[in-house]
Amino acid sequence: MRLDDIDWREATLCVRGKGRGEIRLPLPQEAGDAIIDYLRDARPPADSDCIFLRTIAPFRPLAGASVSGIVSLALTRAGIDAPSRGANLLRHSAATSMLRAGATLDTIGAVLRHRSVDTTAHYAKVDVDMLLEVVQPWPGSVAC
Repeated sequence: MRLDDIDWREATLCVRGKGRGEIRLPLPQEAGDAIIDYLRDARPPADSDCIFLRTIAPFRPLAGASVSGIVSLALTRAGIDAPSRGANLLRHSAATSMLRAGATLDTIGAVLRHRSVDTTAHYAKVDVDMLLEVVQPWPGSVAC
């Protein structure tokens, strides 16, 4: 992600994905504030237009493997045993959170840049406990 990818006036972020596809997504206030805090207080000084840089010299942009390593280390430090330990866990978590908040699979798929709703359904794990709270009995059925 580069500094020019953020349109601060429109509160959007340009996201590039597979096949060089681009999409503009909303940049929530909290995320924008966090980026500003990082740029002002935590980003190492470097001649780079990339937003996120390594914290150890040489200060260069993070590679994809770096993000997976950061996720894995954070899970280990937190004592969390997750089925997935890489960057894809962030995509699964975002999809599940959006689903719990009432987003449709089409909306989630657009954010994750999926071509198929089947792929989105794989990422958006259904919260069975949540479903048990809202499930209604089948008309005419006998209670278990």
